[in-house]
Amino acid sequence: MRKRERENPCGVCGHYHKYEEGEVCGVCGHRSPSSSEKTATLQVSAFPSEILPEFLYLGSYDNASRSELLKTQGITRVLNTVPSCQNLYKNSFTYHCLQDDKTLQFDDAIQFLEQCERDRARVLVHCMSGKNRSPAIVIAYLMKRKGWRLPQSYQWVKERRPTVELSQAASEQLQEYELKIFGSIDNSQPTIMPAGVPSFSFGFPKVNDSIPVPSFNTGFGAPSIFARPPLNVAPQEFTFGASQTDKNISETPFGGNMPNPNGSDIPMDSS
Repeated sequence: MRKRERENPCGVCGHYHKYEEGEVCGVCGHRSPSSSEKTATLQVSAFPSEILPEFLYLGSYDNASRSELLKTQGITRVLNTVPSCQNLYKNSFTYHCLQDDKTLQFDDAIQFLEQCERDRARVLVHCMSGKNRSPAIVIAYLMKRKGWRLPQSYQWVKERRPTVELSQAASEQLQEYELKIFGSIDNSQPTIMPAGVPSFSFGFPKVNDSIPVPSFNTGFGAPSIFARPPLNVAPQEFTFGASQTDKNISETPFGGNMPNPNGSDIPMDSS
C-alpha cells in the first residue's frame, strides 16, 4: 500500500481504501456514495442508530454485514427480524432470528432483548432496510420494558432514526400489542401513521379540526369591495355608444336624414 493511501484513511469506517474514487472497502464493505445518493435528503449511515445508550442499536442488513464496525461499537449480539436474511458472522456474534416473516413475534424478540440487557451485552436489531420490521420490534420493547405508550415509543425511535417508515400491517400489530400490555390504546396523543403519511401531525391539521375560513378586511373595520350596494339604475337607461341626450337619434327612421354626429367635420368635395 502506498504512503498516500496510508495517510488518508476513510473518514467513515477508518480503513484504508480509495473511498474518493468509489472503491469498496475490503474490510467492512464501505464505499463512497454515488452522486444520486449524495443529493438524497437523508443519508444512510454505515453505523446503526443508537436507541438506548450502550445497549440497543437499530439498523439494516447492510449495517449487520459490517462486522468490523459492529465490533468498534461493542456490539456482540444480533437480533435478525427477517428469516430470509443470512446470519453472516456466527463465529463472532450471538444471533437470534425471528422465524415468521409476516407476523411480528414481539414476545420472542423481547425475551431475547431482556436477556441481552441482563447480560449487559450490546445488541443490534435489524431487518432488510431498518425502516419497518426492526423499528417495530424496538418500539414494542420500549412499550413493554419502559412502560411507554405507543406514540411516545414511536417518537423516541423516529427521532433517533428518521428513516423509519412503518407499514400499515406493522402499525396495526403495534396497536394490538399496546392493547395487550396496557388494556387500552392511547388516543390522547396523535396516532402513529404508516409509511407515506406525515407522522404526529407536525405542521398538519388533525382530521377533526375545522379548517379556518379566511376573512377579508376585518382588521381595521374597512368595508369589503364586495359589500358595496348595487347601483340603482335600470338597465334600459344605458345606451352603448351614445348618451341620454342623443336618445332621439336612435328613434329616427332609417329613411330619414340622420344628422352628422361629427358636426365640425367639413364635407369632402366629390369633384
